Amino acid sequence: MTDLRVLKAADRPAVPWKNGGGVTRAIAAWPEGSGIDDFAWRVSLADVSADGPFSAFPGVDRTLTVVEGAGMDLTVGGRRHLVDVRDTPHRFPGDVPTDGRLIDGPVVNLNVMHRRARGGIAVLVSVVRGGLPLLVPAGSTVLVVALDAPARLVSERVTLDRHDVAVATGWPGVLETEGRAAVITIRCP
Repeated sequence: MTDLRVLKAADRPAVPWKNGGGVTRAIAAWPEGSGIDDFAWRVSLADVSADGPFSAFPGVDRTLTVVEGAGMDLTVGGRRHLVDVRDTPHRFPGDVPTDGRLIDGPVVNLNVMHRRARGGIAVLVSVVRGGLPLLVPAGSTVLVVALDAPARLVSERVTLDRHDVAVATGWPGVLETEGRAAVITIRCP
C-alpha cells in the first residue's frame, strides 16, 4: 500500500539559515514536526546568493546537490571541494567548518541531512530525466522533487510543478519528468 503526500512549493516559507547567512525552504523532516535541532533526517532547498560559512550541524552528515546555478567552491575542514557539476550529490560532515564561494552567481542547493547518532540511516540522492519506475525499499521513504518542470507519478495521477514534492512510502508507480527531478531515498532502521 502506498502512503503518498504532495507538498506544494507555494506552501513552503523561506526561513533564515541557522547562521543567518541566507534562506532555506524546509521540505520534510522526520520525525514529523521535528525542528532544526531534533530531526533524524531533513530535506530542504536553499537559496545561496553570497559567499560565506555554512551553518554547523553537530553529529550530522550532509548531502548537497546544486540544482540551479554554476556551482560552489567549498572548503570543508580545510579541504577544497569543487561543486561545479549540477545535479551531482556531494557528501560531507555537517560538523566540520565549511565555507562556500559562489563560482558565477547565485545557486539553489538541495540539502539532505541526517544524524549519525540515529545509526543505520542511509540516504541516496539522484537526479533523473525522463521515466523511471520508483522502487521504495521496505522501511524507506522516497521524496520526488520536481526541479525545473512538471513531473508526474503516473499511476497515482499526481502532477508536481517546479519545486513541488511527493513523499511516498510504498510503491507510487512510475515517475515521468518533462525536465529534471530529484529522487531521494531515505532508509531508517
